[in-house]
Amino acid sequence: MDIQERLTAFSMLGAAWVMWLLIGLSVIGLGIILERAYYYLASSDDYRRLRDDLLPLIRKGDLSAVGQRLEKSRSLEAKVLAAGLDWSDKGAEAAAESMAGATQLARLNMERNLAFLGTVGNNAPFVGLLGTVIGIIRSFHELNASQGKLSDTLMSEVGEALVATAIGILVAIPCVAFFNFFQRVIRARLGQTETLSRELLAYLRSKEGTASPSAAE
Repeated sequence: MDIQERLTAFSMLGAAWVMWLLIGLSVIGLGIILERAYYYLASSDDYRRLRDDLLPLIRKGDLSAVGQRLEKSRSLEAKVLAAGLDWSDKGAEAAAESMAGATQLARLNMERNLAFLGTVGNNAPFVGLLGTVIGIIRSFHELNASQGKLSDTLMSEVGEALVATAIGILVAIPCVAFFNFFQRVIRARLGQTETLSRELLAYLRSKEGTASPSAAE
């Protein structure tokens, strides 16, 4: 049996399995979307209020009050800043390294399972197209078997082929949309984290700068 015959025999299995595959991918994708949305909400806080509370405390050097305020926040930004605060007594560079590590961990947590959404969003239309090709091949076989006459079976095969493409597109659209939305959320959260981190580092470096002359004396 040559490659053409093998492909023809494979196509005769029908496109129903392709549509079930797409439905399964859509269910998994929906689960990831809901889980990620809950995670982002559960790890967020009112950033403006957090910033307005922290900046005056940082600039006047009240790090104990900063720590107390961070403990009240559930946000990832607060966790990153708390990691730097834990190393603040070791200097600005140690605090910067600690916050960089905490930021990378936060990024990994926020990006979890998003690769699946991106993959499904980019490839679901092609999976649907495979179902369409299979349906068209089966339609030609049915047309040949009916000697060129239209039949209910032929129309059913054509309809199945078109439905496979439609399902592939319907699965891809929400996956791509939420993947892009979540990526924007991650960029915004990381930007907010960097803003607070720079404020803390600016204070620690200024503290080191004022301490160095007295140390030299």
